[in-house]
Amino acid sequence: MERSSDAVLVGGPRDGATIDPGGSAVVEYEIGGFIHRYILTTQQRERDNRSYRVFNYDGEIDPKGAMPGAETPDGGVHDTFPEP
Repeated sequence: MERSSDAVLVGGPRDGATIDPGGSAVVEYEIGGFIHRYILTTQQRERDNRSYRVFNYDGEIDPKGAMPGAETPDGGVHDTFPEP
C-alpha cells in the first residue's frame, strides 16, 4: 500500500519537497557527504489544496567530525577536518 506525502520540507537542499515521515519528528538525508536534518514543527502549510505538516531545516553536520571554524570546548576553533 502506497503512503501519501503529508509533510513538506522548508529550507535547506530539499526545500519544498513533500515526504511521508511516518511517525518521525526528525528526518535526515545524506547529501554530498553531509547529513542534513529537518525537524518537525507545529506549523501547517497549505499547498495544492492540501495541508502539510512542516519540517524546518536544522542544518548540516559532517559525520566525520567538527567543521572547520567550529568552536572547541576550550574556546579555540577547529582549523581543518580531522584525519580519518
